[in-house]
Amino acid sequence: MPSEFDLIAQYFTRPAPDGVLGVGDDCALFPVPAGMQVATSKDLLVSGRHFYPDVDPRALGHKALAVNLSDLGAMGARPIGCLLGLALPTAEPAWLAGFAEGFHALAARHGCALIGGDTTRSPHDLVISVTVFGAVDPARALRRDAAKPGDDIWVSGRLGAADVAYRLLDGQLPADPARLAATRGALEWPEPRVALGQALGGIAHAAIDLSDGLLQDLGHILTASKAGARIDYAALPLADALAGLPEPVLRRAALGGGDVYELCFTAPPEARDAVLAAGARTGAPVARVGAITAEAGIQVRDAQGRPLADLPGGFDHFGPA
Repeated sequence: MPSEFDLIAQYFTRPAPDGVLGVGDDCALFPVPAGMQVATSKDLLVSGRHFYPDVDPRALGHKALAVNLSDLGAMGARPIGCLLGLALPTAEPAWLAGFAEGFHALAARHGCALIGGDTTRSPHDLVISVTVFGAVDPARALRRDAAKPGDDIWVSGRLGAADVAYRLLDGQLPADPARLAATRGALEWPEPRVALGQALGGIAHAAIDLSDGLLQDLGHILTASKAGARIDYAALPLADALAGLPEPVLRRAALGGGDVYELCFTAPPEARDAVLAAGARTGAPVARVGAITAEAGIQVRDAQGRPLADLPGGFDHFGPA
């Protein structure tokens, strides 16, 4: 088994960008452009809670960084670098090589070099901790507290596939190999909308990434902005792979399903063309799905404009399964 320092040198040390002091010192050092603020976020991934132990290590390396980059996207921030913490039950070379490959490939694509971290032996489960740093113009940051009554509500990408893949893998839905094959990529290889978030700076008002379900995450915007929302259920962009599923499963996946890592954001109606252009320019399809209201709460309406009842909740680590 390699030593801790051999492991770091072999799998996680890469040349740092110009002007950055990266792996190999007590602290990493990085500059922040003049007039910008640091945006930072951290996520933990725990085996058996966030991923299955037999997941492809390349996919796990990708996702460990992607869920953090998604937070930078939701703030409209440009990535600067990241820190990685690993608590490993064992140090298996093939697993480490795959994990590092997935992690570094996504990091390179978004200019988010690994600049430090820590490794330790875990007595039980694999635990992964990633911290990202970005830079954002504070006047263009997409804060949760900036939604205004009358704003359109938008989402990027397609909803529901990750939730269905998780429920298929967990046995909550009947076995369906074809559907699992069509949805599993959304669960294990999410694509953070970093470029879209930056393109929305100065256009959108508020934003959040959809990690715990549309209704729950949109609810965080509404709480911070002291507002409410109306969602048009028929306007929600569902993944094609969900076709043919029972309506309760679809509703749960679209409104309450987590692990989406798309952006939900608000923008004034006069910005519709600019929002569509930002989506087209960054390769991120966007759909207008509702509006911010002055009245508190979220109302979801069907195609006939009638309120839907029995809406699903989102994910809560300390809530019921």
